[in-house]
Amino acid sequence: MATLTCKNYFNGRWETGVTTGISTNPSDLDDVVAEYARADKNQTDNAIRAAADASSTWAQSTPQRRFDALDQIGSELIARKDELGELLAREEGKTLAEAVGETVRAGNIFKFFAGEALRQGGERLASVRAGVDVEITREPVGVVGIIAPWNFPLAIPAWKIAPALAFGNSVVFKPAELVPACGWALAEIISRATLPAGVFNLVMGSGRQVGQALVDSPLVNAISFTGSVGTGRQILKATAERGAKVQLEMGGKNPLVVLADADLELAVECTLNGAFYSTGQRCTASSRIIVDAGIHDRFVARLRERTAALKVGHALQRDTQIGPVVDDHQLQQNLSYLEIARDEGAEHLVGGDTLQRQTRGHFMSPALFLAQSHHRVAREEIFGPVACVIRADGYEHALSLANDTPFGLCAGICTTSLKYATHFKRNAQVGMTMVNLPTAGVDHHVPFGGRKESSHGSREQGRYAAEFYTTVKTAYTLA
Repeated sequence: MATLTCKNYFNGRWETGVTTGISTNPSDLDDVVAEYARADKNQTDNAIRAAADASSTWAQSTPQRRFDALDQIGSELIARKDELGELLAREEGKTLAEAVGETVRAGNIFKFFAGEALRQGGERLASVRAGVDVEITREPVGVVGIIAPWNFPLAIPAWKIAPALAFGNSVVFKPAELVPACGWALAEIISRATLPAGVFNLVMGSGRQVGQALVDSPLVNAISFTGSVGTGRQILKATAERGAKVQLEMGGKNPLVVLADADLELAVECTLNGAFYSTGQRCTASSRIIVDAGIHDRFVARLRERTAALKVGHALQRDTQIGPVVDDHQLQQNLSYLEIARDEGAEHLVGGDTLQRQTRGHFMSPALFLAQSHHRVAREEIFGPVACVIRADGYEHALSLANDTPFGLCAGICTTSLKYATHFKRNAQVGMTMVNLPTAGVDHHVPFGGRKESSHGSREQGRYAAEFYTTVKTAYTLA
């Protein structure tokens, strides 16, 4: 396959970087997906200044102009879903079906926010003082710095960039260095959407250079970040010092509760999908499976059988169910957790082997353990195809175990009881709950986000995105 040449995009022009990086296919390490321009701090500052200069023009643009631009972007993403899905699968490693689905989702996100550009409203209220009118409106925050992760290289940038543009902000976008070609492909589509120069900018490069410049710049009014807890905390401290707005999504250790009355096959299917699809590389993955003692042994036996049968292989092969781990660093981290789990006394049931396929790649069979709630494999986010089952003595104990975590992104329950499902939805200490569904899998038009250490700031996606990408103004007029 061809190697792409990917440049940065500043102020309406494609620019080379100060150095060049490469991205490789985790399914085939001999396949170089892209050579990409790596920017430094100075180039990032130039992109930020371009965004600041263009900010007022775009802020004053009409809702129809914003709709037209975002709708065009969304339409092209959907029209090119097969081509872009293949690129995504090749660069990030998720299966082709998942990659095509993500591309369509990204397109739908842009189309949703195209509509939001037209639906922006406000309020007009009577004052407590006679003869005074009160209007409440929303205005763009200004320049938004977007720092995106590698695991959803089209969908997550889409759900940050689309609302930023829809509500009249200018954007400087930094994709993860593992997926520059996906970031460039999205930027190339956006570049043809008749936006004024400087409204959208792509800056590829390291977190130390590009990311830090975005976080530190006084011209960047808001930062939206998805990534690790450690990096998120650093961004929070830095932005707090200069008073910038910040939105952080930082991961999870999500539980799936399986009660004794659950449909066994449905519960196993929810577990496989939530824990192992996308190679477990999702912040919404359910890596803690909390199972009622009444169904525990039957569930574990069936889950072990189904886990062992999952087909791991090249992401572009049609029959592959689990693609490769994204890179060697992540693979070694996954393998280290297997040793930690064994050393702490967790029972290794199946998987966790590195695999050889026709091409050199980072292939690993999904791993399953029986664990206790204090084991590190049950408490720390691994971000790979590693899950553990924890026995619970009834619903109340299962709920307590589900909430016993510093994270709070999402939680699921498999049950046929309306009573328990309703109680769980109200009492799980998370931002999102799922009943008889995998924890991984969310709609594009509703809020996304969590509690505790999983998230900070207002929600992403849906109409709630306006809370972050706009600021509220109250205006008084003497009638």
